[in-house]
Amino acid sequence: MTAIDTPRPVRPGEELDLERLAPYLRDALGAPGDAAVSVQQFPGGHSNLTYLVTVGGDAYVLRRPPFGTQVKSAHDMEREHALLSRLAPVCERAPRPVHLCRDETILGAKFYLMERRQGVVVRRVPPRGVDFTPALARGLATAAADALADLHAIDIEATGLVELGHPDGYVRRQVEGWTKRYLAAKTDDIPAVEAVAAWLSGHMPTSGPPTLLHNDFKYDNLVLAPDDLTRITAILDWEMATVGDPLMDLGTALCYWVQADDPPELQAFAFGPTHAPGSFTRAEFAEHYARRTGRSLDAINFYYAFGLFKTAVVAQQIYLRFARGHTQDPRFAIMIEAVRVLASQAERASASRHL
Repeated sequence: MTAIDTPRPVRPGEELDLERLAPYLRDALGAPGDAAVSVQQFPGGHSNLTYLVTVGGDAYVLRRPPFGTQVKSAHDMEREHALLSRLAPVCERAPRPVHLCRDETILGAKFYLMERRQGVVVRRVPPRGVDFTPALARGLATAAADALADLHAIDIEATGLVELGHPDGYVRRQVEGWTKRYLAAKTDDIPAVEAVAAWLSGHMPTSGPPTLLHNDFKYDNLVLAPDDLTRITAILDWEMATVGDPLMDLGTALCYWVQADDPPELQAFAFGPTHAPGSFTRAEFAEHYARRTGRSLDAINFYYAFGLFKTAVVAQQIYLRFARGHTQDPRFAIMIEAVRVLASQAERASASRHL
């Protein structure tokens, strides 16, 4: 059986105050007063922080905003908890929320607990001991495209999920909003970012019917069955989920989908082995999705370029936290290079007619 994704010791500067947290959790969860409480942290992730918390014999996943963040709207624990509360009953891949803490005196911010979904998570490289054959690469790529199509098929009206967003004018708000976020977080002069923002503003397509969007769909947010790595059992990190144009979600997925013929500097920022022999190219991923959903790919380069632009802005926001000394995490120091690389790729996408 392939190794289950496991937590590690908490990173320096991201420790939780156990003296306040432990008694709060025992009371909130109805655990005995002497129940042991321990905390570890899951690797990966540059935004909301994710911990494994054990209370007595029970294990939960705790989600809280990053320390020192200035972007409160991007780390709304109440909203994330509310979304999962509505989504989990109709989407078996969504973890079930367990408890929301609104009392910011406990950890300095709101946080919530959800069920732990154990399984295999594929990050930059396959887990040790996994023979990532061309057949496995193809099967996982197919499963990922299918999972995104399945997500976009959820009835947002019947579930009430439509209330979590404002789908009318979604594309325009996203282009304008992420442009403003970049300017607010800007540290270095990178002309490609603003050039892409201007291009996006002038090339916005007409959206089709809205769907639920994950907005961060990539391999390291997928939990795989240990006995079948082509079966996705859970989707994680719903902090940016909303409702809107589903092709915006596809564009975000494509921006993470590094392929074998991409420039080496882009491959250095891969979020998974999507470039492995046998895997889909970006075009194949999009075409498989289109066959499943019936949606047109006529404007796919806009959506791909936007996905790259948005991710560049996120990288810029992360780098700003490092530049201001809010985190010493060495992963954050290189985020300014990610901004440059992603913006350059977005420029290439805006000038091309093909993925």
